[in-house]
Amino acid sequence: MNEVLKTLNNHRSFRKYGPQPVEPDKLQMIIEAAQSAPSWVNGQQVSIIAVQNQQRKAQLSVLSGNQKHVADAPVFLIFCMDFYRAKLAAELEGQPFEAVHDVDALLVGAVDVGIALESAVAAAESLGLGIIPIGGVRRNTAGVIELLDLPEYVFPVVGLCVGYPAEELPKKPRLPLEAVFHEERYNPDQKGFIQEYNQAYRGYLKALEMTERDWSATIAHFYALNPQYGDAQHTLKKQGFTCDNLQKPGE
Repeated sequence: MNEVLKTLNNHRSFRKYGPQPVEPDKLQMIIEAAQSAPSWVNGQQVSIIAVQNQQRKAQLSVLSGNQKHVADAPVFLIFCMDFYRAKLAAELEGQPFEAVHDVDALLVGAVDVGIALESAVAAAESLGLGIIPIGGVRRNTAGVIELLDLPEYVFPVVGLCVGYPAEELPKKPRLPLEAVFHEERYNPDQKGFIQEYNQAYRGYLKALEMTERDWSATIAHFYALNPQYGDAQHTLKKQGFTCDNLQKPGE
C-alpha cells in the first residue's frame, strides 16, 4: 500500500486540538491541493475562506450549532459553492447568466465542494494535521453569509476544522464493503449489512467508553428529527439560486 492510500485509509475526525498553530506554508499547501481538484467544465465553482481570528471562530462555532471544536481549532475553513466568478465571466463576455436558475447548479456546486474538501482533508492529514468536516455551517447560513460578506451566487456548504490533534482516536469502522460497492447494478438487500455494521459500531463506541447504540438507531433518529436541516431553503434563493425549473410532484 502506497503512502497516499495509507493516508486515505487512516482517516480520523478530531474534535480536540493542541495550541500549536497551523504553519502558513502548510495551510497554503492544503488550499493548493483543494484548488487542484477537478471541477465541472473547469468552472472552479469553489471558494475557501480561512478563519483564524478567535472572535470570528467563536461566532462561527455558535452559528454551527455551538460546536466547541470550531472555536478551538487553530484554523476553520469554510468551503463555498461559488458561481459569482461565473457571473462575472458572463458579464465580461456579454452573455446571459442563467445557470443558477437550474437545480443542476446546486448539484454542480455541492459536488465541486465535496471534491475540493476531500483533497484538502487528504492534504492536511498527509502533513500530520487533524481535521473534522462541519456540516453545521448550514444550520444558520444567513448568519454565516453575513459574517463572511458572501456576495450573491456564493453559498456556504461545509466547514473544516484544521489543527494538530490533542488526542489519540481509534479508527471508526465503516459499513461492509459489499454495502457500498455494487457491480453492474445496485443491490437493494442492505439490511443484513446494516445489522452487521451495528455490531461493529457498538464495539467502537464501547472502546471509547461511550454509550453503546446501533448505527441504524442513530441515523434513523437524526433523519426523523431533521426533515429540514438549517435555513438553506430560504437563503439559497436570497443568494440567487432560484431553481425555477424544479417542479413539485404532480406538476
